[in-house]
Amino acid sequence: MKKIQNPSKKKSTSSTYYNIGQLRVDYWNKLKIESSELARCNKGSEIEKAHHQVVKKLIKDLKGVESFFASPGIGRMLKIEKVLANQEHTFLSNLIGETTKELVGDSYRTNSDFMDFEEQSIDSVEEHELHNGIRKNHFEVLFIDAISEKEEIILKQNLISLRTSNDKFTYNVIVQKSFQDAMIALLFNHNIQAVVVRFAPPYHSTGISSLIAPYIQSVTDLDFSSESEPDLGPLIGELMDRFRPELDAYYVTDTALGHLKDSTIKRFKRIFYQTEDIQELHLTILRGIAERFETPFFSALVEYSQKPTGIFHAMPISRGNSVFKSRWINDFGDFYGRNMFLAETSATTGGLDSLLQPTGPLKKAQEMASDAYGSQHTYFVTNGTSTANKIVMQALVEPGNVVLIDRDCHKSHHYGLVLVGAYPVYLDSYPIEKYSMYGAVPIEQIKGRLLELKKAGRLDKVRMLLLTNCTFDGMVYNVERIMEEVLAIKPDMIFLWDEAWFAFAGFASNFRKRTGMYAAKKLYEKYSSKSYRKKYNDHITGLKEGEMCLMPDPDKVRIRVYATQSTHKTLSSFRQGSMIHIWDQDFRRKSESTFLEAYMTHTSTSPNYQMLASLDVGRRQVQLEGFELVEKSIEMAMVLRAKVNDHPQLSKYFDILTVQDFIPSKYRETGLKEYYTKEGGWNLMGEAWEMDEFVLDPTKITLHIGKTGVDGDTFKNKYLMDKFNIQINKTSRNTVLFLTNIGTTRGSIAYLTNALLKISDELDEEFKALNEKELEIRQNRIHSLTKDVPPLPDFSFFHHSFQAVPGVPGGDLRTAYFLAYKEENYEYIPLNECLDAMHKGKVLVASTFVIPYPPGFPVLVPGQVVSEEIINFMTALDVSEIHGYRADLGLRIFKESVLDRHKTTTSFGGMNVSKMNNN
Repeated sequence: MKKIQNPSKKKSTSSTYYNIGQLRVDYWNKLKIESSELARCNKGSEIEKAHHQVVKKLIKDLKGVESFFASPGIGRMLKIEKVLANQEHTFLSNLIGETTKELVGDSYRTNSDFMDFEEQSIDSVEEHELHNGIRKNHFEVLFIDAISEKEEIILKQNLISLRTSNDKFTYNVIVQKSFQDAMIALLFNHNIQAVVVRFAPPYHSTGISSLIAPYIQSVTDLDFSSESEPDLGPLIGELMDRFRPELDAYYVTDTALGHLKDSTIKRFKRIFYQTEDIQELHLTILRGIAERFETPFFSALVEYSQKPTGIFHAMPISRGNSVFKSRWINDFGDFYGRNMFLAETSATTGGLDSLLQPTGPLKKAQEMASDAYGSQHTYFVTNGTSTANKIVMQALVEPGNVVLIDRDCHKSHHYGLVLVGAYPVYLDSYPIEKYSMYGAVPIEQIKGRLLELKKAGRLDKVRMLLLTNCTFDGMVYNVERIMEEVLAIKPDMIFLWDEAWFAFAGFASNFRKRTGMYAAKKLYEKYSSKSYRKKYNDHITGLKEGEMCLMPDPDKVRIRVYATQSTHKTLSSFRQGSMIHIWDQDFRRKSESTFLEAYMTHTSTSPNYQMLASLDVGRRQVQLEGFELVEKSIEMAMVLRAKVNDHPQLSKYFDILTVQDFIPSKYRETGLKEYYTKEGGWNLMGEAWEMDEFVLDPTKITLHIGKTGVDGDTFKNKYLMDKFNIQINKTSRNTVLFLTNIGTTRGSIAYLTNALLKISDELDEEFKALNEKELEIRQNRIHSLTKDVPPLPDFSFFHHSFQAVPGVPGGDLRTAYFLAYKEENYEYIPLNECLDAMHKGKVLVASTFVIPYPPGFPVLVPGQVVSEEIINFMTALDVSEIHGYRADLGLRIFKESVLDRHKTTTSFGGMNVSKMNNN
């Protein structure tokens, strides 16, 4: 399947609302207000006529939106239209008010009779009671079929007649009669959980209004109008992988099985024939939802907790026996409740499972997670992504291998390099000096390092590229582009994407494209295709002598991609709940045994069952409502951005940093500068996420506070935490970072906005109370925070004693790390004496990791030469927490005599190990 851009379509670049959900709710509220005003007007008055026209126009606009939803849906809009035509204004106001309340409160999703035709179709009291008795786990099913209105009503009535009181789920039906309308419904309607493609729909929609045009560009950009109608049904199944891969898809056809394409058979969960009874389709839909709803380990744990047992094993706390009978700690039991303790056990049998060698519910839970996250294999990790990172590193990297790694990655990666004895080649992210933070690593730097290693004859030693996606501050890589360009140089490169802050990304269409698992599958299919092989051969033929090939060789390329995710950071899981996702075509053949060995090494033999259960339940949630919840979390972030931007009192002291503040223009091919402006509204970000080298994750909201004259750490503690109990993600010298997630509510955004308003009012009063000298001090402080920012240092280089190969990128981090285990090998030098010593010719070499918080990554690693830029940066830092540095003693460095003696080394087990260190 090839995506074809439609050049005749003029693209919108901005919109009044961030998404269709915002527009929909706002228009219903407008309609509610106008209909209420209409009901109060005198009959026949000019005011009544004016309000009537406004209401009529709003109803028309909403019909173009509600046609893509079953509830309230087009039927409710037709009823409202009819009531307006009859001039029943009081009834109209009540009907619209009730509908708006249902919509805004989401209660329509637990009310399965909120449908357009059911008011006429449910006749008996028994039917009504049965229908209203089932109010949980309600969803919508999209039928794609060009049927008449009468046939649509019959279809819905037939499906309702199949419901029983024992059904665990209920659903409403929405029918779309064209290819475009179906794709729009998939974009707009997060209640859809299953899709039934019946017959071959026509391509073009006849009902797209100008109101929704800005929100459907990903559909209108597609142009498959030249396809024959019989091919459009299967094509919808393929496109669902791009838009809503979590949904169940079913195909109803008359085409003989032997004539169906393999891609059609694979994409649809089941294929039906027209002659089959509709009951089979109904039961299959319910079964599909039940399968995703299943939580193998959580359910097993619940069942186990309800069994009467005798505990003659470890854990007195199991079943709460040591807690609830205690006179001194029973409050602990009261706080957590009995279920927590009933589920606490050391058992791996009796219906439970072993994390280290799962064969039952844990094995199935991990397989279901793999399906949800688009991996080939998924493993649960119960002690955080710090451990997940070390597992992957140990599983894939041998002593003496070279690893390309972004210098400002999480410290667990640096320690993982020490453990395995790999040689890191540190990559520098571009600096964002104004805000004392780093961006991300440009692709040109990665390729440049690889070509240096290739020239030095070291490319065969390169094992892994390790990058953080997305970064703490929200920089997101173009994963597919990086992997393609790297694989053209090193076709067997292993990629480790640290997606600790990006676990949610797989459930939003724009974000999904920039995840490791999505890109891995896409590239594997691409390089396996005949069309790519032809394109590659044409490229090779066209190369001039000495010209570098820019495409991966399909005969040599191997797709080996790993992603570590802190599920607990952005999705539903208890603290430390993480996952490792794998898309590695060589996993079974090359890496499975070493991976399992590394997993055994770092995984506790007593994993927390509640945490494992939360990972299982969190998977169910994202498969059934991840699309909705992630979209809403992004919307909440956008609401906050707009609020601060638009409010004069907030913008007086605060600025929310925009795309252009974080990403230089040379990395923004589309030219997108910001997501929102007061004048222009919302800038559409789909094209930027498709093309730009880097994009900004909008859920990471960096608030610049330099104009307050208060540094980030003080602002966090004194203002946000102490006064309002607001927790934040991180700080820099002049910024604080807020994070929205699937747990963020409108109330949370309102509370934060209110707190910032109160802080800004308090700052007004503070400034008024300052005398002339105090005001001068505050202004100097503001100048320091906004203008006098310390330059951010790049990684310098490893001292020649710790270089893997002299003059070639790559350092012997492990040897330097363990050399510092002996106290006689290092000394301290006060920070204020470092520059003088360096000017006198002394080479300072770090003997430990030095990690300031913020920014929270090493500015020095063991074996690294200390540069003037690093000393200037540390001197200018005004943070209270610097790991690896003691202000009372100074910077810990290797003694020069140790460095001289260490030049003589011997080889042991593929690693350079100091003779002196073996004594």
